[in-house]
Amino acid sequence: MPDPEITLRFLAAPTDAGQSGSVSAGRVLEWIDKAGYAAAARWSGGYTVTAYVGNVRFSRPVEVGDLVEARARVILTGRSSMHITVQVSSGPPTTGGLEPATQCLMIFVAVDGQGRPTPVPPLEPRSMEERLLAGWAERRKELRDQVQAAMERQTYSDAGTAPREVLRFLAAPADVNWGGKVHGGIVMRWIDEAAHVLVTRWTANPSNVAIFTGGVRFYQPLRIGDLVEVEARLLHTGEHAVHVGVHVRSGDPATGELQLTTFCRTVFVVLDEERRALPTPRWVPVSEEDEDLDVLAVELVTIRERFGD
Repeated sequence: MPDPEITLRFLAAPTDAGQSGSVSAGRVLEWIDKAGYAAAARWSGGYTVTAYVGNVRFSRPVEVGDLVEARARVILTGRSSMHITVQVSSGPPTTGGLEPATQCLMIFVAVDGQGRPTPVPPLEPRSMEERLLAGWAERRKELRDQVQAAMERQTYSDAGTAPREVLRFLAAPADVNWGGKVHGGIVMRWIDEAAHVLVTRWTANPSNVAIFTGGVRFYQPLRIGDLVEVEARLLHTGEHAVHVGVHVRSGDPATGELQLTTFCRTVFVVLDEERRALPTPRWVPVSEEDEDLDVLAVELVTIRERFGD
């Protein structure tokens, strides 16, 4: 039976830095996806795709020059799916002391050469810890279902007046993953970048960072050469937080027809020089669609709190 756990270790480079000076959340999301993929590929013995990423909470920044450890562990399997926890820790390489920076739950699906789901070896919990982790992953299915149902009720149309930002570009060969499609971690970096642009424009302050990204569901693969559209839209503002919904659409640039690839919600805060959260300019919903999205953003927070998330 393959080892369910794998650890990646490397240094955070200057090119990983975001506007705040620390490593950008988008880069950390890339690392999470790579570690999760490594664990999923080893467990399944073949190619896997990212299906879901949930509840990524950034508890502390990763600094440039830090030693980074991304630890991924398979904790539950289905017929073709693998539930994997990923924890990213970091610290000065001079001391070797690493502190947790973020953690999340990912779901990967094993696929064959035609992209069809294929069976994976079942994981049989053997210790109390493994049984507890598997039970935790099982319970989170209900949370995902409730979050997904709430998010699918959202309507994004021209009737909305909320601030939005749209990035459009072609998926480049450098974005490719091991199966010839665009790397899931790259897509999550695009999500972070579009949200950052929107929050910067809304707050007039580029020193903003993501503190949460969740409900990242991949509906279909994104191919190299596709026209990509990443739309970030303001959903709700709190005293210190800006809630943003992000849609990623892609398609053939020859036709311009785009289909939904990925959707998620992310939350940003603006930091001062001491890395304390600054007050956020308040956004007031105008249209009925605005009000519905504002209410939904609060509902999603309530759902997660109900599950102790």
